[in-house]
Amino acid sequence: MVKVLFVCLGNICRSPTAEGLFRFHANNAGIKDGFTQNLYIDSAGTAGFHMAAPPDKRAQLTALKFGVDIGDLQARKVAPQDYNDFDYILAMDEDNMSKMLQNCPTEHQHKIHLFMTYSETSPGITEVPDPYYGDKEDFDKAYDFIDRAAQGFLKHLQKNHSL
Repeated sequence: MVKVLFVCLGNICRSPTAEGLFRFHANNAGIKDGFTQNLYIDSAGTAGFHMAAPPDKRAQLTALKFGVDIGDLQARKVAPQDYNDFDYILAMDEDNMSKMLQNCPTEHQHKIHLFMTYSETSPGITEVPDPYYGDKEDFDKAYDFIDRAAQGFLKHLQKNHSL
């Protein structure tokens, strides 16, 4: 089983959108996720600002506009055990990647990557911008970036893990 963790700051905008959108793409490709499947998908934040809260309403509405329901997800903070348990830990930006690298045991640091590096259609873009303090257009932009990276990451998993 391949385990994937998407990470942003508060786990209410970008990372739950990535979790839901990646699950949507994987399921559409015939790859089911869950503990009894070949893929397990989750998300978390480097800060515990919104523990157990649902995703931001604006993130939910943006995802729903594209047929992806993330309303049942709950925010959580990255736990020390996550570094051991997950195969891929995908940061939405450099700041969160840096925070995780500071907390991650050396033997697991190779699992941490910037999510946008998997996008095949966004050359030069390394981060998903945080839409939290923005407006509807900022959530649309973040969703578009996440969608591009999710599609590229799915291709990576299919190629490298026979999914």
